[in-house]
Amino acid sequence: HTEDELSRSSHNNPGKSLVNGIKTNPASNSPKSSLPVPMGPPVYVDLAYIPNHCSGKNTDPEFFKRIRASYYVVSGNDAANGEPSRAVLDALLEGKSQWGENLQVTLIPTHDTEVTREWYQQTHEKQQELNIMVLASSSTVVMQDESFPACKIEF
Repeated sequence: HTEDELSRSSHNNPGKSLVNGIKTNPASNSPKSSLPVPMGPPVYVDLAYIPNHCSGKNTDPEFFKRIRASYYVVSGNDAANGEPSRAVLDALLEGKSQWGENLQVTLIPTHDTEVTREWYQQTHEKQQELNIMVLASSSTVVMQDESFPACKIEF
């Protein structure tokens, strides 16, 4: 089958669904299949939250090839659990490099972590080449006895 035929056949099969980006059969107890997931057309969105606090457990270059966002939110702040994952940030670069179009992408980290700082510094040239901007915000919201970092996004 061609890529277009696989895409059409997957859209016309109501017995299948997606779980974490993996095609599943509702009758099956396991969300993963030994069959490869057929390629479909990319999905364009304004804002996407990188799953699982930017953990490498669920996100790979395929996510960024398929989910093409103007803004990606990185919320990981748990170095002990590998959040955010350097591999996921690298996957963004790999996935975006295969878009074939130079759309502006903004990465929004919700926490200033050593992983994101090192990734930013080490891959800055590649980010510029791919038209990726990392939003650094020093804004803080204070509510009652709590304060937290924040940024405003306008569409």
